[in-house]
Amino acid sequence: MEKRCCPEAAVMDYPKSEGEANTRLAELAKALGHSARVAILRLLMRRTSCICGEIVEELPLAQSTVSQHLKVLKEAGWIRGEIEGPKVCYCIEPEVMGIFQRLLEALSSETSE
Repeated sequence: MEKRCCPEAAVMDYPKSEGEANTRLAELAKALGHSARVAILRLLMRRTSCICGEIVEELPLAQSTVSQHLKVLKEAGWIRGEIEGPKVCYCIEPEVMGIFQRLLEALSSETSE
């Protein structure tokens, strides 16, 4: 039986001010600024189970490089990790994609007339 990763989702609030929204959008976008991090997110989105060492097996990158990319994604809030013995189990932070989409929509809806 596959173990579900990180069962308790963190509650993430949508930014309350334009300044907070700008900062949050920039942080999330910056974390997506490398194709390896986008590949890691795609991999995690396709899985419903906990992923530990499988990320390194799926990507043509060294363990240390994958670890650094995971750290960036985690710091930005895209993913979370749960320690499971000597490994860390990673999964998508479920609310972040929705927040990111709303921030992009808000940005794209601002037009000058």
